Amino acid sequence: MKARGTLRCGARDALPGFNFLTPAGDHEGFDADFCRVIAAAVLGDAAAVEFVDLTTTDRFTALQSGEIDVLVRNTTFTASRDGKEAANFVYTTIYDGQGVMIPTASGVTELEDLADANICVAQGTTTELNLADVMRTRGIPFNAVTFGESSDARTGYVAGQCEALTGDKSALAVYKFEIERNGGDPQTILPETLSKEPLGPVVLDGDTEWAQAVQWAVMATIQAWEFGLDSGNIDSAAGTNPALARFLGEDGFDPGLGLPSDFAVQVVSQVGNYEEIYRRHLEPLGLPLEGSVNDLWTAGGLMYVPPYR
Repeated sequence: MKARGTLRCGARDALPGFNFLTPAGDHEGFDADFCRVIAAAVLGDAAAVEFVDLTTTDRFTALQSGEIDVLVRNTTFTASRDGKEAANFVYTTIYDGQGVMIPTASGVTELEDLADANICVAQGTTTELNLADVMRTRGIPFNAVTFGESSDARTGYVAGQCEALTGDKSALAVYKFEIERNGGDPQTILPETLSKEPLGPVVLDGDTEWAQAVQWAVMATIQAWEFGLDSGNIDSAAGTNPALARFLGEDGFDPGLGLPSDFAVQVVSQVGNYEEIYRRHLEPLGLPLEGSVNDLWTAGGLMYVPPYR
């Protein structure tokens, strides 16, 4: 990758908030920015990213074949993927959960109200499997209407092919925002969460050095947030304590990760800390950071990283 001069990042192009193509042809979103985080850490240039748009079914094949260096495409960390897809999941960038969305006017308030309903779902995903598990366990008959991509499932739902749509709650919040913004009927996401969906970057099994580089690039955004460093102040920051000095790469501190001593400075100055990335892309879609599991550990969230020393 260093010889090539670019990071090949497996992505998608149709999920606003996470990764989508702007009218100018640029990739924008939470996941897109974490591709840039990795490029800034390793290459010193957040713009040195070659985005490779992948379908749901092709994402692990692309990783296994070497078509991409890293997969950053709202992909859930599961045991079978860890064990059977030659995949190595690194730090979770967002803790999500599966939900169900219905038209507000339907009057549906719980899963049991969807008995015998058609439910739109993306095929070949953990979402499809979770839906089957939950509905079977609770004895609720239903009809799964499957689509190749979650965006296709949303289109089918809007077209009236289903009474409900299921997916990650973050994605449902995006779809709710889009449907209502475009003049569609008001939507409701049921309060129940059907599963745990930890999402984050994935690299190929067997390359420990690369996995460590990606891991610490991602974690730098969280440690910066904890230190109170962001894209506006990190260039003027000074190591007033030893932990901060190491993080800033002062005196050439090198923990042996294969990254430049100032990699964290490059990440935050060029892309931002975790809070900046989250607020930039996800809060406008109705996904608040405060009080969520994605908040910093000091505020009751799950964002907690090992010490950089």
